[in-house]
Amino acid sequence: MYDNLKKLRIDRGVTLLQMSKLLGYNSPNAYSRKEKGERKFTLNEARKISKYFSLSIEKIFFDFRYPTMGNWSGT
Repeated sequence: MYDNLKKLRIDRGVTLLQMSKLLGYNSPNAYSRKEKGERKFTLNEARKISKYFSLSIEKIFFDFRYPTMGNWSGT
């Protein structure tokens, strides 16, 4: 469900384990379920992810087309 987030995470070389630690989970499985859309992110979690990637919540979680080629400016 959160394809933009997954693409961003992979492009930046961030692992499921790193993301799970960022959000305070004990295992990458919990984060993976959220990234797949099986569970919802809280606003606080979205803010942490936004700050980590230095991108707005809107660009990460909403209808923003993550570029697959070319330069990524993040603006």
